[in-house]
Amino acid sequence: MTELRLVGSSVSPYTRKVRALLRYRRIPYQFVRAGGRESEALPPAPLPLIPYVVLPDHNGELTEVMADTTPIINRLEDEYSARTVRPMDPALAVIDALLEEFGDEWLSKCMFHFRWSQALDTETSSSYLAYARNMTATVEEAEAFAKMFAQRQISRIGVVGSNEITGPLIEESWECYLDVFDRHLQHQSFLLGSRPGAGDYGCFGQMTMLVLTDPTPQSVSRRISPRAFAWTEAMEDHSGLEVDDADWIDLDTPPETLKDLLCEVGRLFVPFMLENANAVASGDKMLECELDGRPWVQEAFVYQTKCLTWLKKRYDNLGEIDKARLDNLLSGTGCEALFAK
Repeated sequence: MTELRLVGSSVSPYTRKVRALLRYRRIPYQFVRAGGRESEALPPAPLPLIPYVVLPDHNGELTEVMADTTPIINRLEDEYSARTVRPMDPALAVIDALLEEFGDEWLSKCMFHFRWSQALDTETSSSYLAYARNMTATVEEAEAFAKMFAQRQISRIGVVGSNEITGPLIEESWECYLDVFDRHLQHQSFLLGSRPGAGDYGCFGQMTMLVLTDPTPQSVSRRISPRAFAWTEAMEDHSGLEVDDADWIDLDTPPETLKDLLCEVGRLFVPFMLENANAVASGDKMLECELDGRPWVQEAFVYQTKCLTWLKKRYDNLGEIDKARLDNLLSGTGCEALFAK
């Protein structure tokens, strides 16, 4: 059997997301460093982004290429039945998808903000990113790459919403997330029970940088939730964890801290997604709104309207009973606005 290839970089949070998930699911794969000679022998990426996977066709040839971590996870769910990361309960699966998008599209704001707006974090990360690209680079080559890469990333910081107006709210949201995350994990090992879901891996990817490597958000994490450091390190490889379907929480009797977590998701992320979608639909290049009564300004982001569509589709595909069950949990969290008619 031909093993799929995961092409990416160990310093990419989205690569870490998919690689850890493959380990947990015990899906045979080979990890290929993007830009290395092994990657040059594979079909090219559909977009200049990492990670991407190269899948074997019916003849066992590595011909099919996929990018974007959420569609990759969904494809793996279709092709491998064991140790799935989407709950069997379709209503709970919507919560899982929401938490995955929160990690991918909101915690990524936290990661990008701290890394490229704080001098210490910029210096720390750019100094080793050069060697992740080329382990045998000279010091001079690494320093030149680090300077170039940092300048490029800093120039793009506004795209993810980090600026003088939004910065304090992003930093506050990181602290609030850590607080509710820590309280939630005092009762269970993962966000939706005793087994990891896609939502865990969405949050984990960004937390590899926020908790493990970048000094400013790491110091915040160590102060508020040392548990987050242990959880993030453990998430790298849960291949030895034995799970069954009973390990998911019961959506009808959830822990109270799940509602607290959803309130945090609904406080900033949900209204941002809705306001961004409105701006894109209106053809506005800039998004200007209020989140939790505070001003928010950034470039409108078309990709995140796709993420919103995915979430709405999952909800719309529910039967009426499951919609009612989900609506009951989401009521009062702010997340219900995602699915309001």
